[in-house]
Order: sequence, then C-alpha cells, then structure tokens
Amino acid sequence: MFRSCATCHRPGEAAPFSLLTYSDVKKHARQIADVTRSRAMPPWLPEPQELKFADELRLTDGEINLIAKWVEQGAAEGNPADLAAAPRFVEGWRLGKPDMILTASKPLTLPPQGSDTYWNFIFPVPLQGTRWVKAVEIRPGDKRYVHHANILVDREEASRKREGEPGAGFGGMEIRIESQVFDPDSHLLFWKPGTIPYVEPESMALRLDEGTDLVLNTHLQPSGKPEVIQPSIGLYFTPHAATKFPMLLQLENDAKLDIPAGQKDFLVTDDITLPVDVDLMAIYPHAHYLGKDIQALATLPDGTKKTLIHIPHWNLNWQAVYRYAEPVRLPKGTTVSLRYTYDNSEENPLNPNHPPARVVGGNRSSDEMCHLWLQVLPVNFDPAQGDPRMALQEALARHNIEKNPGDFEAHYNLAAMLQGKDDLEGAIGEYAAAVRLRPEDAVANNALGAALVAAGHPERGAGYLQTALRSRPDYFDAHYNLGFALAGQNDFEGAAQQFQLALKLQPNDANAEANLGAALAEMGRFAEAKTHLERALQIDPNQALAKDNLEALRKELNSH
Repeated sequence: MFRSCATCHRPGEAAPFSLLTYSDVKKHARQIADVTRSRAMPPWLPEPQELKFADELRLTDGEINLIAKWVEQGAAEGNPADLAAAPRFVEGWRLGKPDMILTASKPLTLPPQGSDTYWNFIFPVPLQGTRWVKAVEIRPGDKRYVHHANILVDREEASRKREGEPGAGFGGMEIRIESQVFDPDSHLLFWKPGTIPYVEPESMALRLDEGTDLVLNTHLQPSGKPEVIQPSIGLYFTPHAATKFPMLLQLENDAKLDIPAGQKDFLVTDDITLPVDVDLMAIYPHAHYLGKDIQALATLPDGTKKTLIHIPHWNLNWQAVYRYAEPVRLPKGTTVSLRYTYDNSEENPLNPNHPPARVVGGNRSSDEMCHLWLQVLPVNFDPAQGDPRMALQEALARHNIEKNPGDFEAHYNLAAMLQGKDDLEGAIGEYAAAVRLRPEDAVANNALGAALVAAGHPERGAGYLQTALRSRPDYFDAHYNLGFALAGQNDFEGAAQQFQLALKLQPNDANAEANLGAALAEMGRFAEAKTHLERALQIDPNQALAKDNLEALRKELNSH
C-alpha cells in the first residue's frame, strides 16, 4: 500500500480516499482486492517486457494473490510492530522550494457540467539572459479536477496571439508552438495524478531564454459545481549548461483515422527509419477513448525486433510518459513502428458514443488520435558534420510528406532543414508547397519571401513578405525581410520605412538599426545614418555591418 498506492491515496491528492493506515485499508479491502485482480489499480498500463521502465507501479502476481488471500481470510491486522514506517511525503513542492515560481495570472472557472475542458495557461518566464532548468514541477490546481497536464515551450511568445485578453489563456486540446528557427522540442514535461517530478541529468538540462513563455495544456473535468483552477509551475535551475541535446520525435497517422461505427479492430500504423544512432530515453503514446491495443516496436538493422511498449488495454484516463530504466540504443537504420488498434463498438466501455458513431482524427476529445512521442538522444556522431537532430527532423519531414502530401508543417520543416544545408532551391520549393496549402499563413510567406531574397530574387520575395504583413501587421521578421527585399531593388526609401516599422516592434534590435543606417546612407541622409549606426553599436558593439558602414561614412564625411 505504501509503495504502490499512497502516492495518490492520501489527503490532498487526487484519489477519493486515503490508504495510509490499517483502518483506511480495511474499509476498502474488498474493493482493493477487486481492482488489483483486474489490474485496474495501481494504474500501470504497459505489459511486462524486456526493456524495463523506471518506477514501474505494476504489482506482481504474487502481490495480487497475497492481497486477495488476506481479504478472503478477513483482512486481519498484523502485529503493528512489524509495520514498515509510513512514507514521508513533502507537502507542497515535492522537490523543495523552487528557484522560480510561476502562477497563472488569471484563474479559470471550470463550468459545473458538460464535457471535459481543455485549457491552455500561458506563463511568461521573467528571465534576463539564459538559464538552465534541471527540473520542472507542475502544480495544476485542485488535483481532483485536473486529469492531466503538459508543458510546451514557446520561445517566440507566439501563443499569446490566441488569447482573447492578456493572461486569460485559450482553449484547445492539442496545440502546436510556432518557431522560425531550428530548436526542436526536447523534454517531456507531463503531469498526472501521482506524478513525481523528474530531475534531468546535469548534461541534459532544459534551456530557457529571455522572452520565453511556458504553455500549460490542461485536461479538466467538471465536478457538478463551478471550480476555480489556477495552476503554478516551479522551476529548479542548475548552473551547468547542457552538453547533450535530446529531441522529441513524433510518429502519428491521424489522417488514417476514419473509424466506422461498430468496428472493433480498426488498425492504424506508422513507421520511420532512423538516419543516425540514438539512445531512446522515454516514450509517450497517446490515443483517445477508442484506443484499445497500443504497440511500438523497433526493428534493428540486423532484423532483430524489440518491443518498446505494449499496452493491450489502453485507457486515456491513465496515459503517462514512460522513462526507460536504461537508455535503449537504436542504431542508424532502425525502423520504429507503431501499431494502434481502435474499438468503436458497444463492447468498448470507454466509447463516448451510444450507439457508436463514425469517428475521425482530430483535436477534440470526441475525435481520435494516433500519436507516439519518442525522446531520443543522438549518439556516435561527428559534430563537424552538423547537428544530428537536423538529420532526424529532415527524415521525419520527408516521411510525413510521403505519407500525407498535404502536411503543411512537414513541408515547412523540410524547407527549414534544406535552408540550413544551404540548399536554397530545395527550400524555396518546400516553402512554396507550404504556402500553397495555407496561402495566408504569415510564417510560411515570410520564410518563402526571405529565402527568395537570399537566392537573389528580391522582387519575387517582396510579394510574399507583403502577404505575411497583411496577415500579421506586427510581424517584426516580415518587416525586416521586406526591408532587405526593397533595398535589393534599390528602393532605399521603402527599405528604410520597413526597418523603422521593425524597430517600433523591437527597439533594441541591432541588426534593424544597422540596416536602417545603411539604407539612409544610400539616400545621402548621412547625419541620420550615423545616428542609427552608432545606436546599433551601442546595442551590440560587434555588429559588423554597423562597424563597416560607420567607418565608410566617417571617411565620406571627412572627405568633404
């Protein structure tokens, strides 16, 4: 009881009753025997397997039989002197007082009835410079009403645009964080009842920069009366910068989810072949209420198969991140596969539809999902050959496009990988494919426009940058890139206007100041140019363009 039950079954936690004393346990003895026999409790979904998980909650057959026998014999109390010491739980923050505590600025009032609520709270992180985080602890609010929660890192504050009012948060079950640089998700930051915060190895701390938001995605359940939910996040810093950089790989095949009413065994698969050696650190499968049998397999280059996880009786209510007791080496050429089976029949007790109805892939809880996240750490690579995570991202993007040519994100990600390898022609083709799929998307239009300017086509690039600004007038990057496009067409007045608009959005950007100074110098407005070039160097004394132009400008002024 102490080891496998008390973490949740104690005052203040999510379980409905405590199991800390003999009298507590005896009152629920028959129920305990039933739920352990069926393996409904403790909640541990994976089957036993060769690759072990850390902190397994699964009871052995002997332990289950012992509980049943004790109940059958009257649930008698043993000698109190033989009782192990009761576990000592830390009240409040489990890892001690955090170095930084973030609290949602505005609470959410959970409606008393209706379907589950999915809400995203945005936590601005008040940092100066970069800090490294060794642990994150989520306190989601009243745990009785929070089913699960996970954190996404938003390095560009893009999620704020989805809020109706600042600090209020926004709805949505599955969200994607916008990013214009290669900075892949790296850590699984997840909470469910009973979760013990995970302390990362010193070498794998999470980087947080100034101007970063944390987005807490929560699944909330009504109680029958209004409940106020105001979560907090605790950050624990380390002085040690990361030296190892994991990455989250996501397999998914939601496009194949179109499950007829009544079908019991609807199979969906996906797979990817790894282009580099990796250590698999953790795994997180995800489906909704029709998920039945969840499997992930690895087929090694020599044909050997390993079961990464097998959950024969999926239950969304007990989904979790599973960390391996030891890293699992997966060499280059390994194929990772998922096989998810769904049950849309009346025999599925978790089916939300009675009678069963057709269900398709989507973000609502009434839709279905077929997702598998893998936390992998590249190994055995030569840093001189570039970041191995880029090879993983490129392989994943190409796989997703082959599977679904209409995958906007895959086209965009592949374009970014190609641009990172200086393949501008290939990048322009993929950015263009992304824009065809979402013609008004500001990020894709900006990226395509910037790539065209870099390839020597400023007149073509300008049109896409203008489209980006029509969609998002306050888009700093699009103003900045349009300034370059106009300067490339010798429209220095137009370029200066765009750099000025960019500086209104980010007044301390040295590059925008330097380019504004350069555009003004081209128009012969030397005094103004000098002011902006000097301002650029005040912000960044190493700004090369400002240094060169200021020196040339001084020579020009001295010659008259």
